Amino acid sequence: MSIWKKKPIKLLLAEATESEKGLKRTLTAWSLIALGIGAIIGAGLFVRTATAAAQNAGPSVTIGFIVAAIGCALAGLCYAELSSSIPISGSAYTYTYATMGELLAWIIGWDLILEYAVGAATVGIAWSEYLNNLLVSVLHTSPIPYAFCHSPFQKIIDPVTHQVVEHGIINLPAFFIVAIISLLLIKGTQESAFVNGLIVITKVAIVIMIIIFGWHFINPVNHENYIPKATTYIDEHGLKYDFGGFWGIIGAAGTVFFAFIGFDAVSTAAQETKNPKRDMPIGILGSLAICTVLYILFAHVLTGLAPVEFFRTTGKEASVAHAIEAFMPGYGWLAQFVTVAILFGFTSVILVMLLGQSRVFYSMGKDGLLPKSFSDLHPKFKTPYKANLAILVIVGLFAAFIPGDIVGDMTSIGTLFAFILVCISVVVLRKTEPEMKREFKTPLVPLVPIAGVLVCFLMILGLGWANWLRLIVWLAIGLIIYFAYGKKNSVLNNPDKQD
Repeated sequence: MSIWKKKPIKLLLAEATESEKGLKRTLTAWSLIALGIGAIIGAGLFVRTATAAAQNAGPSVTIGFIVAAIGCALAGLCYAELSSSIPISGSAYTYTYATMGELLAWIIGWDLILEYAVGAATVGIAWSEYLNNLLVSVLHTSPIPYAFCHSPFQKIIDPVTHQVVEHGIINLPAFFIVAIISLLLIKGTQESAFVNGLIVITKVAIVIMIIIFGWHFINPVNHENYIPKATTYIDEHGLKYDFGGFWGIIGAAGTVFFAFIGFDAVSTAAQETKNPKRDMPIGILGSLAICTVLYILFAHVLTGLAPVEFFRTTGKEASVAHAIEAFMPGYGWLAQFVTVAILFGFTSVILVMLLGQSRVFYSMGKDGLLPKSFSDLHPKFKTPYKANLAILVIVGLFAAFIPGDIVGDMTSIGTLFAFILVCISVVVLRKTEPEMKREFKTPLVPLVPIAGVLVCFLMILGLGWANWLRLIVWLAIGLIIYFAYGKKNSVLNNPDKQD
């Protein structure tokens, strides 16, 4: 019984064969592009752009987006080869199992929970906050009572008397959105993709309007010092950031990388794609290319509208809406649309993250590393409904009872770690399975995968030691679960457990 045992490629390809027990193949290349855009364009675009400009790079946040996009593109080329060659649910987890063995596969599967499940819960909490913003600022109605849209660990303290004025009980809107999307995913991937497509059209239209209308209000003065001189910026909490220069741009890349998270989730739907060998590369690289262009143009407009100091003081989380109201007279309606776009953006991000997490659980359940029930498909809808229900409970409870700011950049560091292993997997698989049919080939191997590893590792360095520590603790918990349960129940290491 070896923890380094690899899952044979022949076995993976056999699992990809269409059968009555298999997941339904309903997705096209355009569905995958829409899923990718749905996951990518969310809070990151509207929140992280201003944050990176304020803390790290000023107007050169656009260069930070380019650096982050290069890292994602290099990893995306590797994802495209693997997902078209091994069209199986599970994404980086499955690829690692085939190339580097069971232990590393478990580690990356556990790591992906940071990206998908924890990320979905965090976005669900933010969805709740922006729902209140929509009710008050756009619909001009009363907000949801504080007690029912905040966790028990959150409270409002009167600055004069220092007494607790309001106390959270449960974040019902956050639980609600997680539950609704989980049930939608159980109903079917095609239906989920259709709903996501409508959301994508809406929010991309709003992003394009901001770029077109905002372009005429760009103040050239705000772009004069495009790459600020390297200094240190200290925020109101006393946290220090490298601002300007090379490390400022790298720090901005690490910050805005969160805005790209999601395109890799497209690969988790490989087994539900009609023609994965053609459509997976198109879906992954197409969604990434479209979003990169929109991001760079959006960042250029936003930093041209307002000076850096605005994003450090007035703007904060609602920087885009405030910038439109302050520097684009007559476009107050567009600021309200931004609130709608952010809410829609959060919704589609949650949808794709929950889709990705359920497919990782589905694959790990089939392999015995998690309970086998996670791989059970609904008799009618052919979706992993038990995995979806388990995720509904886990993510829903997290969203309902835990504050959203405890995760920080853990989602980003977990994703970058997954990207690094995917890049390495391409190199390993080229050596171990040179004759395997590849409809799409990553160019210039091993140069492109190695470059992907280096760029992603550089962005990890920009996230700071505190996030390294959190990642190590998270992985230690995962190793305890693997040796206590996964190793003993692994189908690969215990053939007698095979159904």
